[in-house]
Formats: sequence, structure tokens, C-alpha cells
Amino acid sequence: MNTEKQTRNIIEALLIVSENGLSVDDLKSAIPQTDGKDITEGIELLRREYDTPERAFNIAEIAGKYRIVTKPEYLQWINNLYKKETERLSSPALETLAIIAYKQPVTRTEAESIRGVGLGGVLRTLLDKDLVQVRGRKEVIGRPLLYGTTDKFLEIFGLNSLDDLPALRDFSEEDLEYGKPQEPVLVDMAEAKETGEKIGSEGTISEVSEGQSVRESGSIDVAIEAENEEPGEMKEEGRG
Repeated sequence: MNTEKQTRNIIEALLIVSENGLSVDDLKSAIPQTDGKDITEGIELLRREYDTPERAFNIAEIAGKYRIVTKPEYLQWINNLYKKETERLSSPALETLAIIAYKQPVTRTEAESIRGVGLGGVLRTLLDKDLVQVRGRKEVIGRPLLYGTTDKFLEIFGLNSLDDLPALRDFSEEDLEYGKPQEPVLVDMAEAKETGEKIGSEGTISEVSEGQSVRESGSIDVAIEAENEEPGEMKEEGRG
């Protein structure tokens, strides 16, 4: 039987080597003779130890899994080390992602009615980047596809679940109105929850560098650039 300190040390070691985070069940299976209570107590002990100015890391629960993440104040030095080209989403794509996040499950037609424009190319971009996924079909005439966000979306924004999305008033055309391409907007991922209420009106949402995980940085700045929308219906929605 492991002592509390031994369990804490084992959990820390497992979290350090894990690339994608570990759930309580993952930790239980890796540490024999422990139960859920032992694991949660060990995690809380770690959290208290890390939650001091002397430590550069925090324990975060993201998408149902625990991770060791660096604190936001060390972002500039991490960026100096990892000078990778960032993946960029357009302002229309960011607005569409916000609509899907808050209104899911939502059909393409419903999302288009909120934005007031077609979403063909934008929706394909979000699907390709694994930020959005098909969640089934709506039981109405034509049975259109329903879309929702993915676990990758939660990971990028540091959310444990969709319940952690910041409160946001109902979208309206005025909220999501945009005309000329916007200037780049930078949003720190660690501040994404605090700035979430601006998503609807400003299209501000953070993005992630290709190949860079939450564990590596804890927060990532990303720029927004213009992206052309492609007209036309998606093939999946055209099927019976």
C-alpha cells in the first residue's frame, strides 16, 4: 500500500510523461491498490504544492484529463524556445466556431442564419482542423447534419467540459456582424475564458500552433488572418 506522499509522487511522474493527460481511471489502472479517493487526494496535494510563486507549473483538468501545464507568465520564454509557424483561422471561421460552441448541436442552416452568410468553406476548415465534428442528424425533413465541437477544441481552450464555457448572451446578427477583414487579434489561451464574452461581437478566440500542446506551453498567442469562404453545400448534407 502506497503512502499519501508516494501516491502523490507517482501521480506527478505519470503526469509528466503523459502527452495527452490522464483521467482518474487512467491513474487508478497505473497505480495498483489505489482507489478514486486516493487519486483525487494525491492530485489535490499536487495542486496545493504547485500553486505557489516558486513553481512554474499548475495542475489543470482539461477535457476530463489532468495535465501539468506551465503558468501563463512564462509564455514569452516558451515562445522564444518554440518558434514554430502558427496555424491561423480567419475571423469568419472564429465566429462560426463560436456559434457552434454555444449553440451545439446545430445544423449548418441554423448557423448560417445566425451569421447571415454561407459557411461552406469555413465549415470544411473547422472539420479539417478537428475543431468541429458531425454529431448526428436532426430529425426533420431532409435530416440535416448536426455539428458540435471536439475534444481538441476543449484542449486548445483549456476547458474541462462545455459547462466551463463562459456565459454568453444569445447571438444576434448585430453580435456577429462583420464587414471588412479585421486586423489580427491576439488572444492568450490562458485568458480565453475571461475573454469568451467577446467572441460573439469581435470574433476573438485563441488558436494553437501546429504540434504544440497545452502541456508544453499552457497558453499560446495566435493571429487571425483573412480566409476566403467557399460557396456551395457540403456533400454530407446533400445526402438523404
